[in-house]
Amino acid sequence: MTFDKHWREKELSIFEVIEKYPDVSPFVIIKTDAQRRGVTYTKAALERVNPQIHQTQNRNFAMEKTDQTPFALLMRDGTSILTSAASVVAHRDPLVVDVIDDRIVILDQGKELEEVFYWEKPDFYNKTTKSGKPMWHVAWARPQRIDLNPFQFCQFWDTPGHGCKYCSIAATYKSAKKDQFVNLDDIEETVREALKQKGRYMSVFLTGGSILDGEEFLDGEVEQYINILKVVGKNFGDKRFPSQLIGTAFSRKQLQRIYDETGLMSYTADIEVLNEELFNWICPGKAAKIGYQEWKERLYQAVDIFGRGYVNTGLVAGVELAKPRGFATEEEALEKVLEEAEELVRHGVSPVACVWNVAPGSVFFDQITPSLEYYVKLAKGLDDLRGKYGISIDMDNYRRCGNHPDTDLSRVREV
Repeated sequence: MTFDKHWREKELSIFEVIEKYPDVSPFVIIKTDAQRRGVTYTKAALERVNPQIHQTQNRNFAMEKTDQTPFALLMRDGTSILTSAASVVAHRDPLVVDVIDDRIVILDQGKELEEVFYWEKPDFYNKTTKSGKPMWHVAWARPQRIDLNPFQFCQFWDTPGHGCKYCSIAATYKSAKKDQFVNLDDIEETVREALKQKGRYMSVFLTGGSILDGEEFLDGEVEQYINILKVVGKNFGDKRFPSQLIGTAFSRKQLQRIYDETGLMSYTADIEVLNEELFNWICPGKAAKIGYQEWKERLYQAVDIFGRGYVNTGLVAGVELAKPRGFATEEEALEKVLEEAEELVRHGVSPVACVWNVAPGSVFFDQITPSLEYYVKLAKGLDDLRGKYGISIDMDNYRRCGNHPDTDLSRVREV
């Protein structure tokens, strides 16, 4: 990979950002930069990886990982760093994981930032289903969450030019040669086995590619999630159980059906980018089939059903600066994004931001992501909005997700 040799001259270093923003947790800043730039491991750090103990393999709808590098890192305060969320093409040299004084640490330019730990592998990863499927093909796990990705493709890609431009799901699906659908019996068996590991999990999470067919548009996707939530719910004593679904923007009728027929507690529909013109360019399939304003309206309807604090919308943070149609400057992008975000929060919807990874196979493969300072300002801005409007992020916090710097920041704020 070719790095921009002069990128450090154009933006503040991670140490300067930590010093400039003392009201933002350094754990959040380190996490953000690691996700933005990626990490590399020294020989000494890799010698600390034990595949019998640590999580290395992973399969989900957006990636397939089978090497023996760590899947993710954990910091001392419980903050997760999903370093393998995508194959990062950062155009900047990555942070380095090394061993110093018998501790695994993360470094930048040889200077220590923080001690880190490798995620431990869940017990079910060593098991297979009755059908012979490795359970790590059926589900994966964050430190305190079971993740299910039942549909491994996305039907927006069936129409040429309708796939989201930052997304690599189509390329991943073809390269991994996966079945499109994960078998329901395998899911039921794997979740039941996973829950035998007492004290490991706080919640169950579902997401996958969009399914556009059905009697009503998206009914096929709704039916899939209802069936899965019903079998998962058998493991819990109450009807409602700690759970989150990231789906397409369903109609009020579909949302009400999911709520009434399952134990789902929280719902997310990712709008991806907070600007209608950019949404139309970056997410052409979503724009053509649902539209920006209708997507927001469906989020507001979801609040009527699930309640404030239980409806989110994900952002691919930074994609709003993609060339050639994105905002011209980081200052303009921040202003416009937070302006749109405030409208959502005012309606009880919490925007949550992922750090944009420029992934191989995506249309935006050659793009360059924003500065670390931009991400810190955005995380602080989103957290401030939740505080202003009294929105809790408990159902998507650092223990239940761990992918969003802004929700990690919100853990230190009481609503």
